[in-house]
Amino acid sequence: MSVGILIGSTMLYTRIPSITKHYISELKLELTQLVTDMVPGKIDDVLPELPTSTGPAVELPKSPF
Repeated sequence: MSVGILIGSTMLYTRIPSITKHYISELKLELTQLVTDMVPGKIDDVLPELPTSTGPAVELPKSPF
């Protein structure tokens, strides 16, 4: 029984980094998709309308020389 617990603990301990990397990569993928879906809608809400025409040109000050 002790040997079984020792072998099981050793296997679990050696696999923890790969299990953690797997869950972290899945979490990153899910968060990336969530943010990508949210961003275009939020940008459209925040940006003001672009002007369709511009005003007259600004005159440069005359040189005193």
